[in-house]
Amino acid sequence: MTLRKSMDLAGAAGLIGFSTLLAFNQVVVKLTNDGISPVLSAGLRSAVGVLVLGLWIAWRRPGALAGMAQAKAGGLLLGLLFSAEFMALFTALDYTTVSRGSIVFYSMPVWLALAAHLWLPGERLTRARLLGLLLAMAGVGWALWDPQSRSAGDWRGDALALLASLLWAGIVLTVRLGRAERLSAEAQLMWQVAVSALILPVLAPFFGPLLRAPTALHWGGVLFQGIVVVGVGFTFWMGVMKRYRASDVAAFSFLSPVLAVGMGWLLLGEPVGPNFLGALVLVAAGIVLINRR
Repeated sequence: MTLRKSMDLAGAAGLIGFSTLLAFNQVVVKLTNDGISPVLSAGLRSAVGVLVLGLWIAWRRPGALAGMAQAKAGGLLLGLLFSAEFMALFTALDYTTVSRGSIVFYSMPVWLALAAHLWLPGERLTRARLLGLLLAMAGVGWALWDPQSRSAGDWRGDALALLASLLWAGIVLTVRLGRAERLSAEAQLMWQVAVSALILPVLAPFFGPLLRAPTALHWGGVLFQGIVVVGVGFTFWMGVMKRYRASDVAAFSFLSPVLAVGMGWLLLGEPVGPNFLGALVLVAAGIVLINRR
């Protein structure tokens, strides 16, 4: 078993950068949806990501995909959950604001903590984690109630963002409880991205017109997501998880919703008033407590 080191300055800086990338990606998804249907956009992103990941694995980790066939049932389930997650998330951002969608989507630790309490040994809810769970849930509810934010959002997008969050938690549970745990991190990611690259473009015609007068900006958004977010960002994440203790990495998870709300306000002019900021503080504090070890 590889001994993981404590968080250092380089790791912290990398995680802050990764959280910023994820937050900015929410803005990119919303802008890309203006020219390309959400489901097709998600599928094309995965297709580009497969190529980038495949090249990286062939160069740096040539044996990482060994054994994929032995856990194909678990890998296929991961891919189906991943496909449904991003179909829901991309469509959510077609309806609601980045700020609201991110607050709901990044509440995933709440649902994972509840499920882990029931099904994962050693993951019982302590008093601190229970307090964090209650704070985060109260923050999400407060954010969705905020009249200023609600006027710019849509309940359908909020509901889809919640579905995406639950599916994300389902992916983590599938890895922890199923045969997919035997796969390397690269193999798990390749299953998810490859299956979604095949499924989502096939499903896309059932969700409306595929193209919405796309420009170079919209195609650039797809390439950015596939190359930078999936290809670079996700491989960086795998490296971080192998190098540092998971509890130290999890301590940075509150940054993504905070930065996403900031990006939505700064780049898209989304309404973020005092009520919404108060809700964001509750969500961030709750996530910190839930992940505390």
